[in-house]
Amino acid sequence: MTDSADNRLQARNDLAWAIAVGGIGVVLFAALLTFAWHFAATLFLLFAGMLLGVALNAMTTLLGRLTKLPHALRLAIVCLAMAGLLSGIVFLGGTTIAQQATVLSNTIKSQLGSVKDFLEQHGVDTSYLDFTNAAGEAKGEGTAVTTTTTTPPSSQSHGIPGAGALASSGGAIISQTLKVLLGTVSVVGNFFIVLFLGLAFAAQPSIYRAGLLFIAPVKYRAQATIIVDRIGETLERWLIAQIITMTAVFLVTWIGLAIIGIPSSFILGIQAGLLAFIPTVGAILGGLIVVLASLATGWIAALSAFILFLGVHALESYVLTPIIQRQALDIPPATLFAFQILLGVVFGIWGLALALPLMAIAKVMIDHFKTEDPARAA
Repeated sequence: MTDSADNRLQARNDLAWAIAVGGIGVVLFAALLTFAWHFAATLFLLFAGMLLGVALNAMTTLLGRLTKLPHALRLAIVCLAMAGLLSGIVFLGGTTIAQQATVLSNTIKSQLGSVKDFLEQHGVDTSYLDFTNAAGEAKGEGTAVTTTTTTPPSSQSHGIPGAGALASSGGAIISQTLKVLLGTVSVVGNFFIVLFLGLAFAAQPSIYRAGLLFIAPVKYRAQATIIVDRIGETLERWLIAQIITMTAVFLVTWIGLAIIGIPSSFILGIQAGLLAFIPTVGAILGGLIVVLASLATGWIAALSAFILFLGVHALESYVLTPIIQRQALDIPPATLFAFQILLGVVFGIWGLALALPLMAIAKVMIDHFKTEDPARAA
């Protein structure tokens, strides 16, 4: 009887301990989700810096296959080469980029207004589409807009504005100025944060790898080492392949649009190359912008641009991706697209842009635990 009572008491203690541990685990998991939700932008910013570090380290490793220079010197060469390339693009094509960006912006605004008018003429309600500002700005920049002016009262025509009007106007000017300044500071600050993190990660990757492994329990440190190394190799291969793909998309789009005679072909090629970083969704957005900008030149040019977009998309999807990235990632397109849409809706542009590398990390971990030998793990 005593043994039976002791066994029941031990079972109750074990159950109480399991419930307590499970409750603590649930609370910690909920706290982690809450933290990730509220600080998602910061976490994505840190992850972008890590990706930049992985890309710089990958290019440094490739350079190491050609020369036996120290890691720090090879990283400096890579950074100088990239800085020189960007400086050359800005120096040689800075004026062209600025002019074409302005023309492209005006063209897109004008075409949005034309699309709205076309839809309204065919009985489609466009009240839910905010095209008013775009169309108004395009008209204001392209043609003179006739406005009806109201003559102010005679008591105010030659008088000095009151203190309330001055305060209201000054407050509006200060508010808009602060918004522009804060937005500029935010963008520039984020850029330098990502740049600093990327350089710091690439300068001493072994230190950060060792620190990450040190966090893992000693019992699972061997498995953590395998997972971290596989994640690093996968991201390096994918980033190198992505850089090659983006460059190819930029060159083909730029040259193709220039041959067709589409204005702003250089800036359109740049945006197509940058959007190629986002699989599926980026290609669709890039093609939509190209076709929309080409409508101003005529239907033949727009049709030619659409055919070019289909060719570039086929080149990216059926030639570059299978050949270059077949050793990097193997994720079904529908799964990737669904994950992109989910992160894009929840986290915005950050989630949409970084969905693929996040999914690549998850896939490496899932593949590792699926192929793990239970006997060896025990």
